[in-house]
Amino acid sequence: MRRPIRTAGVLTGLILTLGGIVAAAPTATADIPACTQMAAQAGTATTDAVTAACRRGVSGDLQGCVNGLTEAGVAGGAAGGACRLAAHEPH
Repeated sequence: MRRPIRTAGVLTGLILTLGGIVAAAPTATADIPACTQMAAQAGTATTDAVTAACRRGVSGDLQGCVNGLTEAGVAGGAAGGACRLAAHEPH
């Protein structure tokens, strides 16, 4: 009877420890430079408008990001790809 109680205690401690490590880990930074670089490769200068649009992608507003990049002169397909890059952790 002692063994199952000890095992449960160890597992509970392990789960709480791992959960604390995950909670304390820094959040993944998004990839604004990759977004702006893709916009530049599509032929658009990296302006404040492009960077602001990429920041919208970082915050999860992909449609706002695409709209902002399209308004800045990035073609639709490249704008969508750049915004998807913005939402992901840099490699």
